[in-house]
Amino acid sequence: MKWRKAKLVEGTFKALMLGSVAVVMGSLVLILATVVWKGVAALDLAMLTQVPKGGYYLGKEGGILNAIVGSLYLAGGATVLALVFALPIALYLQFYAARSRRAELVRLALDVLWGVPSIVYGAFGFIIMLWLGMRASLLGGIIALAFLELPIMVRGMDEAIAMVPPALKEASYALGATRLQTAVRVAVRQTAPGLLTAVLLAFGRGIGDAASVLFTAGYTDRLPDSLLSPAASLPLAVFFQLGTPFPAVQERAYASALVLTAIVLALSLLSRRMAGRLAKHVIR
Repeated sequence: MKWRKAKLVEGTFKALMLGSVAVVMGSLVLILATVVWKGVAALDLAMLTQVPKGGYYLGKEGGILNAIVGSLYLAGGATVLALVFALPIALYLQFYAARSRRAELVRLALDVLWGVPSIVYGAFGFIIMLWLGMRASLLGGIIALAFLELPIMVRGMDEAIAMVPPALKEASYALGATRLQTAVRVAVRQTAPGLLTAVLLAFGRGIGDAASVLFTAGYTDRLPDSLLSPAASLPLAVFFQLGTPFPAVQERAYASALVLTAIVLALSLLSRRMAGRLAKHVIR
């Protein structure tokens, strides 16, 4: 009787797990199919290599090169800026604060920041920009996105570094290495694939966000020529194009979404390949 009950419970939970996997995979396939089906017809070389021209939002000539370049500048710059602060914070939490109450408070603060809506980051950045006398610019967007990415990157790195075997740390200390040397030369090398994954997660959140850059980076049909110039982004390009009553422009919105998805997919594949190479240095 107990054996039958155990088998029934196991079968039920196995069905729930398989159903959950099917829902997730089905949703992904449905989203990708919708974007491809509605956007591939409008996607051509001119759209990828030209900026919007006069009448673009009425269905005339032009492309989204400004949004592609702007998104890469914004997300790339924000990811680099966030990385400068994220890695030291993660190493501090694992090697200096360890299991102290201070470390738990920092993690709690990061979890709260992770859950803050991106529009709040945009509004906060906008207030700071007004206080400094800045206009909407590439620099403003990078800073706002860096704040958005920082908690994601730190928590991902924190969890990755926590997986370093204690015996490996003790062996490093036994050889006379300091905590800093152990953190940089042992932990970073050992957890490089996990750290790269954390960076990619943060980059993906940054390149796909629209609310935080709406106030801080603005939008322009031109390519940014300096950090103080406004910059377009693909999420905002999708938003503005879908808001027009012209079907041809709406198709371009789905094409823009397809380009954004392709960029994230390409970076994911590249990062997995890099993680595979970095995994050679990991001690199992």
